[in-house]
Amino acid sequence: MPTDHSACHCVLCQDVGALDSRTQATVDIVARSGWQVTMVPADDQGPGWAFTIGLWHRHRIPELAMFGLDTHLMQTILNDLAQRAVEGQPLEAHQERHDIASVPIVLKPVDYRWYRAFFGTAIGFYRKPPFPFLQLVWPDRDGTFPWQDGGEDLVNRQPQLSVHPVEHPAGVWTQDL
Repeated sequence: MPTDHSACHCVLCQDVGALDSRTQATVDIVARSGWQVTMVPADDQGPGWAFTIGLWHRHRIPELAMFGLDTHLMQTILNDLAQRAVEGQPLEAHQERHDIASVPIVLKPVDYRWYRAFFGTAIGFYRKPPFPFLQLVWPDRDGTFPWQDGGEDLVNRQPQLSVHPVEHPAGVWTQDL
């Protein structure tokens, strides 16, 4: 889907010049493949996460993020959903999907105030907002999502990025804010 990038500020459209190696690698992958999935592994600070870069630039499809599962599994899920979106299956905030993982997922809009905490590589690529993100949120074994009664334990595995950071329950996701 060709788009007008005249108002785009990303490093591809603005020919920024010399880039750090991480940004250059992202540019190369996005130019070749259309998007990249960046994976942040779990550590002793908290669970890992993964997110796309390039969907907005190339296809005007919101970037996607997922938290709290194995990073390679999240990479597979994000790539699958991104490919389906590129092929014409729309992505919308609050949409529930049953065709991506072995459990339903819900797409939640990400409040831009979380971007610096989790999506620095995307900020380096796009250089300045706005570029939209949708978070893929998964339920527990009983089918309960983090915002539902009984889903509170999931907040330690995946943040609720659709809420303002000051309204988010205190925990691993808010300790550095």
